Amino acid sequence: MTTVQGKIQTLREELRQHNYRYYVLDEPSISDFDFDVKLKQLQELELKHPEFADPNSPTQRVGGQVTKNFNTVTHKNRMYSLDNSYSKEDILDWEKRIQKILGDVVLEFTCELKYDGASINLSYENGKFLKAVTRGDGFMGDDVTANVKTIRSIPLVLRGEKMTSFDIRGEIILPLDGFEQMNKDRIEAGEDPYRNPRNTASGSLKLQDSAEVANRPLDCLLYQVVAEKNPFPTHYETLSHAASLGFKVPKTIKLCKNIDEIIEFLEFWDHKRHELPYETDGVVIKVNSLHYQEELGYTAKAPRWALAYKFKAEQASTILNKVTYQVGRTGAITPVANLEPVELAGTIVKRASLHNADQIEKLDLRLKDTVYVEKGGEIIPKIVGIYLAQRGMDTEPIQYITHCPDCGTELQRKEGDAKHYCPNEFGCPTQITGRIQHYISRKAMNIDGLGAESVELLFKNGLINNFADLYDLSPDQIIPLERMAEKSALNMVNGIEASKKIPFEKVLFALGIRFVGETVAKKLARHYKNIDSLMQSSYEELILVDEIGERIAESIIHFFSDQGNRLLIDRLKNYGLNLSIDEALFADQTEILKGKVFVVSGVFQILSRNELKKSIEDNGGKVTGSISKKTSFIIAGDNMGPSKKEKAESLGIPMISEQDYLTMLQ
Repeated sequence: MTTVQGKIQTLREELRQHNYRYYVLDEPSISDFDFDVKLKQLQELELKHPEFADPNSPTQRVGGQVTKNFNTVTHKNRMYSLDNSYSKEDILDWEKRIQKILGDVVLEFTCELKYDGASINLSYENGKFLKAVTRGDGFMGDDVTANVKTIRSIPLVLRGEKMTSFDIRGEIILPLDGFEQMNKDRIEAGEDPYRNPRNTASGSLKLQDSAEVANRPLDCLLYQVVAEKNPFPTHYETLSHAASLGFKVPKTIKLCKNIDEIIEFLEFWDHKRHELPYETDGVVIKVNSLHYQEELGYTAKAPRWALAYKFKAEQASTILNKVTYQVGRTGAITPVANLEPVELAGTIVKRASLHNADQIEKLDLRLKDTVYVEKGGEIIPKIVGIYLAQRGMDTEPIQYITHCPDCGTELQRKEGDAKHYCPNEFGCPTQITGRIQHYISRKAMNIDGLGAESVELLFKNGLINNFADLYDLSPDQIIPLERMAEKSALNMVNGIEASKKIPFEKVLFALGIRFVGETVAKKLARHYKNIDSLMQSSYEELILVDEIGERIAESIIHFFSDQGNRLLIDRLKNYGLNLSIDEALFADQTEILKGKVFVVSGVFQILSRNELKKSIEDNGGKVTGSISKKTSFIIAGDNMGPSKKEKAESLGIPMISEQDYLTMLQ
């Protein structure tokens, strides 16, 4: 093997591995910029040495393998990737290539911000949403229809005049404020924060439970319509029409007459992008005329009529002054880098996430080091490297703490766990107040008149030491406290009293059992009906419950094996909280459909879709959004999607009518 051939093979293998980590594992190991540099090197080598051509080279495909967790669907029209550029010279070269193919014509361009999320293809028939498929490898993707239906900015029925059949493509993104709140909730739950919005949005589409997806603040920004019969001559007019149909098309799109106007757009957003509510990593430039787009066509991997200009991730260098440690409500310890203040991406950065002890060790981080801080793809800035040439004699290796910074208890770290934990659950002040703050939160007990600061105040004054103590509070105890008056005290006590009516599944979530979120709490409440049955359940019984895995089961067993937690449950019972589901809700429920899996599709005459789904669940069955080999029956109504019908027929799954279903119950 020649040296050149060996280099080509090495680059191909590296890029395949990076593609796999990016598309399948959602764990990218290099930056987009570094990936593009390697890809460009390979493209140049293959161009110079056609004798080493390979149809399976990363340069010949979009990249990535299709994840098998969802039904695989072949795209009607391939979803290409885009060629990338990083300079004005690249854009000028691109324009020259276009003019060479088209001849001397007057061109218009559109400029659109390139949002950093998960690409999606949405199919519509006769004005109605049909299916959603991820990009996958460009040829095939995953059918994530059930999950995408939960994203509210995606219209299920279109407004106004409609094209009979078309696909529209866009980016599923996670707005920055929503991402911040999700991470805040995870840290409070003792879990590691998500690394960045893009990976989180992509991972959300692959969640098994669409109800969990519905709880995530996902959004969808549309950028391309693909139709056999498009009545509009330009890309800009087509997107404007799509916006009138109810699609969320970003208003930042701009029609440009020449390259100078394109450059002006790039420079403007390179500075202003940090003010956007979403992450953007560049600008997509397109030839506006659809006729010229068709004439220009595609290379093996990308359209010739479009180019992506990528912004470089912003970095700054500063001094690491010290590392402090935060304690979560579950005792999880999170190290935080305290930095010499530095301006980055339009804000002053003083702190950066370090995640855990392993990251500190991997970076060989030392106090007084000059570090590189990056905000590209991250809400909380992160340290991405060290300027070793400036490492002085006064730098000190970081000694990760061995004891809790709040209570002094020796930390523990279980095998296979990335984080250290403080085991002093009932004596560590931050864990105590954190659990109470979770208990009163909006998604849990939603207690009016009581907030995080009030919890801290009550705890410091010795009035509460756990969430059960809230029910012993009286206005006379609260009024003397700082910033408290009679009205505030009465509102607090009344809010606490009203929480006794909160349903069982929310009380269960409020208890703060690790890994038991809202969705899991609902499943457990529905299965066990009351707290006593759940407390007596064994590990073996728990893992048989739908979607309860080993980690959740172990956490539940651990929680209820603690005598202190059992005493808290007894106190909540005595105070009159709902620790069982109202039996009246289950009076008409049966196990007739136990073990059966249903897909509900179409419009129905007797019951609404929601009533039909509830009926299935009330009688022991399970409802899913997508057809698979595990599907027992499809209840088919009017206007059932043709793709579902074809899939059902190919898999031999029985399709029954609404009346057939009602007869089955009898």
